[in-house]
Amino acid sequence: METSKVVTRAEEFLRTAYHELGIMDQFPSRWDTVKQEIVDTGTWTQTTEEVSHGARMAWRNSNRCIGRLFWKSLKVVDARHVQNANDAFDFLDNHLHYAFNSGEIRSVITIFKQKLPGQDNGPRIWNNQLLSFAGQTKEDGSILGDPLRLHETKWFTARGWHFQGTAFDLLPVAMQWPDQEVCVRQLSLPEKMIVPLEHPDHPWFSALGLQWYGLPVISDMSLEIGGVKYTAAPFNGWYMGTEIGSRNLCDAHRYDIMPRVAQAMGLDTSSNWSLWKDRVLVEVNRAVLFSFHKQGIKISNHHDSAMQFLHFEDTETSKGRSITADWSWIVPPLSGSATAVFHKSYDNTVLDPNFFYQESPFPSQRKNKTGCPFHQS
Repeated sequence: METSKVVTRAEEFLRTAYHELGIMDQFPSRWDTVKQEIVDTGTWTQTTEEVSHGARMAWRNSNRCIGRLFWKSLKVVDARHVQNANDAFDFLDNHLHYAFNSGEIRSVITIFKQKLPGQDNGPRIWNNQLLSFAGQTKEDGSILGDPLRLHETKWFTARGWHFQGTAFDLLPVAMQWPDQEVCVRQLSLPEKMIVPLEHPDHPWFSALGLQWYGLPVISDMSLEIGGVKYTAAPFNGWYMGTEIGSRNLCDAHRYDIMPRVAQAMGLDTSSNWSLWKDRVLVEVNRAVLFSFHKQGIKISNHHDSAMQFLHFEDTETSKGRSITADWSWIVPPLSGSATAVFHKSYDNTVLDPNFFYQESPFPSQRKNKTGCPFHQS
């Protein structure tokens, strides 16, 4: 990024952050120091208070996230002193255990050191999420596990990683520091992290052998604050049930369980007139919510999440801040028109600070767009 752009973004961020923190009297001297540092080095070093508030602002500005009401509660772990992937893995383990909190999930972000001018990249966590399930192609051409993770799984397999051969084998995590080799490690899971799925009314559902993990930790997006880019800053909220029930399990390009569930329910799948897909979606989502509650793991339903987003709108408006959102992501993938957000329109302008997708280091995976850090599949 050009020095002039860094100066502009840094000043805008500091003015806003210091105003919100109630310390504007400290802004003039702080800005003099930061501006000189940018002129000398092309970047600047943020204090723990600045990077913490910036991370919370980034969540507040995340257009695709329906759960932004709780942005102030984000716990920020400053890990910018870490110098290699081996030490960073210890912070990732700690992140999982602290954030999961025996099911009483806390929103957490762990921020590693920034990308410096002249570097091709900063530290990177290659995986999309710290926890995800492998996808493997069987001899008959069918896919075992999650098709979304085929390329990642192939990469790990080519490097000698062995999987158990189930539909829910956890992937290890690949992490790389600038000018260092990629390190691979399986993270240690807190107790109760894996949730076996069962249904409150249908005993046969548990025989399907479905499960999911209790904590979504997005790990491949960059956090950008005032012209500074943190290329490794994993973060989590908690699941909204439809992310698992409607998308991860029922999408045709994912686990595609709808035909199996429909058969078990005795539904007529020969025609769309039976609305069999709608009936399956409702029951799978009921199973997800029931199973998480039974195991004592925090999860939200899409109706409550939509109401919370309206509350977020009200609180932001009362503070004089504009609301930006991506309607296509805010509206839940189940019963969208039954939620209040369906009937609204939003400005999709991308604000700074924010989270951004990065080009994937894994083969055949490329994306570069803004996304939802706390709610995505």
